[in-house]
Amino acid sequence: MRLQTIQIVAGLAAAVAFILAFMAAGAALVSGLFMLAGLAAVAWLAYSLIKGVLRRDPNSEPPARA
Repeated sequence: MRLQTIQIVAGLAAAVAFILAFMAAGAALVSGLFMLAGLAAVAWLAYSLIKGVLRRDPNSEPPARA
């Protein structure tokens, strides 16, 4: 059976679509990893700030302002 031009073009288009799909999946994975890293940084920052507020002496005076 001889392939027609439209079948060859459709096959090439499908191959390009699969390549783009795999690239998008990789980009989504990397983006998700950076999102998790950013979320962890924000969580650590919030935790450290809350820990500092809770450990502060309630009887101490606030720092003087200029």
